Amino acid sequence: MKIAVDAMGGDKAPHETVKGAVIAAQRFPDDEMLLVGDEKKIQQELGTLKDVPRNVTIHHASQIVGMDDPATYSIRQKSDSSITRSVKLVANGEASAVVSAGHTGATVAASTLCMRTIKGIHRPGIATRLPTRHGMCLIMDVGANIACKPVHLLQYGVMATVISEYAYGIKKPRVGLLNIGEEDAKGNEFAKESFLLLSNSNLNFVGNVEGREIFDDKADIVLCEGFVGNVILKFAEGLAVSLLSTIKDEAMKGFWTKVGLWLCKPPFMVLKNKMDFAEYGGAPLLGVNGVCIICHGRSDSRAIYNAIRMALQIAKNKVNEHIISAMEKADGFSENAM
Repeated sequence: MKIAVDAMGGDKAPHETVKGAVIAAQRFPDDEMLLVGDEKKIQQELGTLKDVPRNVTIHHASQIVGMDDPATYSIRQKSDSSITRSVKLVANGEASAVVSAGHTGATVAASTLCMRTIKGIHRPGIATRLPTRHGMCLIMDVGANIACKPVHLLQYGVMATVISEYAYGIKKPRVGLLNIGEEDAKGNEFAKESFLLLSNSNLNFVGNVEGREIFDDKADIVLCEGFVGNVILKFAEGLAVSLLSTIKDEAMKGFWTKVGLWLCKPPFMVLKNKMDFAEYGGAPLLGVNGVCIICHGRSDSRAIYNAIRMALQIAKNKVNEHIISAMEKADGFSENAM
């Protein structure tokens, strides 16, 4: 398979992006990494690396989407950007997936416009996994759709269920709705309508999930609108960093607490790795007619490699084909419910 990598996207691009793609090319010799971006700069980065395999190629793109560029402007005015060129490789069948740590809004817009959405899907959504006490919880959506309707959450539930089963190996995943309380009648009209749709669907719906219960193994999937999901994602990321830093700072204040910290180093390292976004690579944009992985803007080579690994996993397990099949079997959908 061929993976289009936006070599110019991200705070640490192109160095870390190119390095991550080369690591992936070395570990997946039967697959090809297409580095999209400024050819001269990419060549310079490749020149600093050892043992660059033959399954790494360059596709020149003359423009870069800046983080301050409006998403739609970047697509219309920067049609030769590394993001747009990467997405078009997938849309034209020249690549199986795209990986980008660049402008999230531009990546979502380009993927939606160029790849189009899967038949029956109204809006694409970003699905990301958060580490919990007992494993992982998939949150969807975390930023693609801030003008959400109940039917969108229902479709997110179908897509999240499919990727959980076919890419993450979770059989019959439990689906929950993020709300301010567990009771059926809790929440605003949006939450109540969403609850009713999900209750009448063929999903393994377990009811409302409060924010604190995301980490308590009540559900394998938690559905919410993109605005709320993005806040949760960034809050969780910041809280994890803050907690680990606070523990370290307090432990370094005394001799015996330093000894205790040293003795507890192995479990703390496990915890740190579990909370590190680079371990998970990126988040798939589900609902578009192709595979798109959106990475953290601060992604290093390890995160890029893991994102490419995820892209290959989703593409090779034919997740989109299973989504199409699941949509055909799903109950409670309305083509006019936009």
